[in-house]
Amino acid sequence: MNRDMLRQAQLLQQRMAKVQEELGNETVEATAGGGAVTVVMNGHQMVRSVKIQPDAVDPDDVPMLEDLVMAAVNEASEKARALAAQRLGGLTGGLKLPGLSF
Repeated sequence: MNRDMLRQAQLLQQRMAKVQEELGNETVEATAGGGAVTVVMNGHQMVRSVKIQPDAVDPDDVPMLEDLVMAAVNEASEKARALAAQRLGGLTGGLKLPGLSF
């Protein structure tokens, strides 16, 4: 590997590390049940908050609430993956690099 390629690889690595750090500060939001459940997740797919509207809590229908929470978490996770792919994909020009999964 020549010096220019090595320098470019190092710069790419630095930019990717910066974007990864920024993704930890960015959030996505998803809702289910017409806003009955809201999930906020960061770009690292870590759940930051879950809000449940009081009228969504029916002690006689817990499975429905569980389904709403699961749907909101899954949607937020998909949005977080898309955000990461958008941010990191711009750096790699669409290349599939080992260790990066979106």
